[in-house]
Amino acid sequence: MEIKVLSFPADSPPLLVIAAAKLAGITIPTETSGSAPTFSFSNGSKLQGTYVLLRYIGRVGNFYGQNAYEAGEIDEWLDYTPVFSSGSEFENACTYVDKYLERRTFVVGHSLSIVDIAIWSALAGTGQRWDSLRKSKKYQNLVRWFNSLSAEYSDSLDEVTATYVSNRGLGKPTAAKSKEQQGVKGDVSEKGKAGSRPSFEVDLPDAEIGKVRLRFAPEPSGYLHIGHSKAALLNQYFAQRYQGQLIVRFDDTNPAKESNEFVDNLLKDIETLGIKYETVTYTSDYFPDLMEMAENLIRQGKAYVDDTPREQMQKERMDGIESKCRNNSIEENMKLWKEMIAGSERGLECCLRGKLDMQDPNKSLRDPVYYRCNPIPHHRIGSKYKVYPTYDFACPFVDAKEGITHALRSSEYHDRNAQYYRIQEDLGVRKVHIYEFSRLNMVYTLLSKRKLLWFVQNGKVDGWDDPRFPTVQGIVRRGLLVEALIQFILEQGASKNLNLMEWDKLWTINKKIIDPVCPRHTAVIEDRRVLLTLTDGPDKPFVRIIPRHKKYEGAGEKATTYTKRIWIDHADAQLISANEEITLMDWGNAIVKEISRDQDGNVTQLSGFLHLEGSVKTTKLKLTWLPETNELVNLTLVGFDYLITKKKLEEGEDFLDVLNPCTRFETAAIGDSNMRNLKRGEILQLERKGYFRCDVPFTRSSKPVVLFAIPDGRQQAVFK
Repeated sequence: MEIKVLSFPADSPPLLVIAAAKLAGITIPTETSGSAPTFSFSNGSKLQGTYVLLRYIGRVGNFYGQNAYEAGEIDEWLDYTPVFSSGSEFENACTYVDKYLERRTFVVGHSLSIVDIAIWSALAGTGQRWDSLRKSKKYQNLVRWFNSLSAEYSDSLDEVTATYVSNRGLGKPTAAKSKEQQGVKGDVSEKGKAGSRPSFEVDLPDAEIGKVRLRFAPEPSGYLHIGHSKAALLNQYFAQRYQGQLIVRFDDTNPAKESNEFVDNLLKDIETLGIKYETVTYTSDYFPDLMEMAENLIRQGKAYVDDTPREQMQKERMDGIESKCRNNSIEENMKLWKEMIAGSERGLECCLRGKLDMQDPNKSLRDPVYYRCNPIPHHRIGSKYKVYPTYDFACPFVDAKEGITHALRSSEYHDRNAQYYRIQEDLGVRKVHIYEFSRLNMVYTLLSKRKLLWFVQNGKVDGWDDPRFPTVQGIVRRGLLVEALIQFILEQGASKNLNLMEWDKLWTINKKIIDPVCPRHTAVIEDRRVLLTLTDGPDKPFVRIIPRHKKYEGAGEKATTYTKRIWIDHADAQLISANEEITLMDWGNAIVKEISRDQDGNVTQLSGFLHLEGSVKTTKLKLTWLPETNELVNLTLVGFDYLITKKKLEEGEDFLDVLNPCTRFETAAIGDSNMRNLKRGEILQLERKGYFRCDVPFTRSSKPVVLFAIPDGRQQAVFK
């Protein structure tokens, strides 16, 4: 069974896979695609995922160690190597590996393995960043090792770097090429950062380097959510790719829904995403111009004032029936327009409509509304106006006025593109190119700000930053790194195909980033916890200082106390048999001699003795434990579920009919004393329980530390 082709995103070449294949002497044709790196075999089978492919090459090319133990070491290192792609942790990873290589020629054993290839590729892939560090003499062992591999295998590795690293082209657009012609560009170390090239290659129509001007235009009626994030990041991507400009504009045309709170938090979220913009503007800055434009259209007979009731108007538009007001005189329209401006009783009955084409099959062109009365004060300009433009009328004008060259809009607006262009034509302003991309939809998720507001107003969540919300602040509070969110969104690309994405994929990306660096701690569930007495345990407690992460020195150290009596989880105690040898993690083996149970068969107490000379390889149970001391920290472990019980709402389906009645779960636990030092926002792993983010840090013994469970992309958090 031969590998027929290796396919990968044009801007995210799997450098380590390509290098491993070269070193193994395996010739693999390549082609670019929008999906993750994939091997397609001659029999139709496929393998997908960078490290899956690397392991395959390792086995085929004999780069997987000389024995089972070395293979195990290789697997451990492969779990660690993604830390090199975590921008802020890059140099910490270099420090760790540099120290490890002090007396080694290869990372594992005495021959080249896929771990060497993976780390070499991670360093080489950063281009200038690693080159500058090599010259600094900061990491002498790592540089020695890197140079040794580069020299020993120069024929293969030089070819790989010349093709995929030196020709970076980051931010430089290229003309579309055929599959056979396509080259791979992009700095592989930059994957996952705001502004890096996503896994797609598309061009903006008529775009010129240095002349592109884009806008991200949220309405200040809620917080930024994951769907808005896609729009923001795609705008930044194209602005950087074409060396152009990006502005942030608040589309503040509906005072009933908008507030300064939303403006402030949207700017906060934009900063969180790493979006770089030239300036901030507001549609309300152009209200005088828009008023003037509206009056010009009335005088030209291209707009009219209509007092048809809203529901009747909607029905007439659907049926292609002209309004009774459509042929009013210009004088009558101007008179009613002034009533609207004054916010009079008569004016409040009216709206301003464009006179387009009531028979057009595209219903967005059937005399859309341009202005409505609204007596509610505006959050920026107070009660100056009683009339406000609709988004559909304001956006085409302001885009042209601000010199926007390309307006990125989600494909849900497709039918309104003709309306956008027609309004620009009637206003006599410059035409702006529209570029469409697909809206990002997530399973079991509501992205409508109106629906999200219902949860806030009805006390179903704690606020817009609730961990159950798809807002940027909500998912970050739950434990998602912005780096993972950016990587996830840019991997979707600018496709116009509607898609429903699984949260699991996003959380899997997140896990790959946090696992190599987050510190490890221990917790025991409070309910029915069991005391294990070690008869030969220390009469006087003693303390050892051990790493918070065995493979990442940057995580720091922690103090572990060893006592004669220790706590273990009830669920673990239930699994132990009399005279069974178990492993107590970070201590050693012990043999349990006696098991006490209550009348229901629940274990209530255990006793045994230490057997530290025992082999951890022979035990079935490797258990976490805590010492019996008064220094332990009270914890509340919090898990979350989706707010609705249906993957996707059908058109017209009421979300209130599919509300999830129970979406927050709390479990009391005790944790090691080191958790007194956790800071709010710190991410950690409770060993054998999962990943968590500290939401409420330690203040006093009577108040629990609150930890939010972080999904790992595989299953809901289960505390045991």
